[in-house]
Amino acid sequence: MDRLPLTLTLSDFSRHLQPFRQSFRTLDTYLLRLQTEGEARALIGGSMTAVLPGDLLMYRPGDAYDLQIEAPGPDSRYGPSADYYFMATGSWLDEWWQMRERPPRIRIADDGKIDSVWQQLMLERRRLDGGSPAILAALLQALCLLLDRAIAEAPAAKSGATALQALKIKHFVEANATGSFTLDEAAAHAGISKTRAVHLFKQQIGCSIMQYAQQVRLAMALRLMDNSQLTLEQIADESGFGTYTYFHRVFRDRYGLSPGTYRKREY
Repeated sequence: MDRLPLTLTLSDFSRHLQPFRQSFRTLDTYLLRLQTEGEARALIGGSMTAVLPGDLLMYRPGDAYDLQIEAPGPDSRYGPSADYYFMATGSWLDEWWQMRERPPRIRIADDGKIDSVWQQLMLERRRLDGGSPAILAALLQALCLLLDRAIAEAPAAKSGATALQALKIKHFVEANATGSFTLDEAAAHAGISKTRAVHLFKQQIGCSIMQYAQQVRLAMALRLMDNSQLTLEQIADESGFGTYTYFHRVFRDRYGLSPGTYRKREY
């Protein structure tokens, strides 16, 4: 266990109701911080810069770090500042950092998985025994890889909030396609109106929200047909189509053969 390629120094979630400042002239660890609520200011590129919800900050050992948070005033556009963060070292993180260019700040959209894994990391670290080093390392690796995917999917700076909103809707659909959801719910997840959501999703993704949901359901159905012994009726229900009749029609329209014919051919 003492040879694990990661050492987690600290991982937590903070919400600041009072002014707060943290400063390191030279960091001894990697430090990653995800702003989830409110506004803060951090040292980025040599100057103190506004940090808003969705901003991921990344620092490596040797970097200077300065974080300033003011208590939100009555006219503030944002509420109290809140964030996830971790500090860690290790050879795995050294290799991970070198895999791509790491800007000190990038705006990402969380599909819920990052939040979930970060919470699991925090809870494991808070155990009275300090947590299992193997579990901590596995969770930290999973978190870093999820952050990498979010970074890869992050919209270009010039595309602004529009692409980020479309990405949030896309993540919502992927998480809810096998159940029941409405366009109003998808739009609310991105904080915009249904009309706006329908327009920008088609503009950014190239298909309608419900068409994308069908693609996700079909992908799930194909995986179940290839890797499970569920009946086609069960697969229709598990993948979000509800009835086999509807599943049969959508599947044939998309692939040119029935689900039954596909499964017989594959097996």
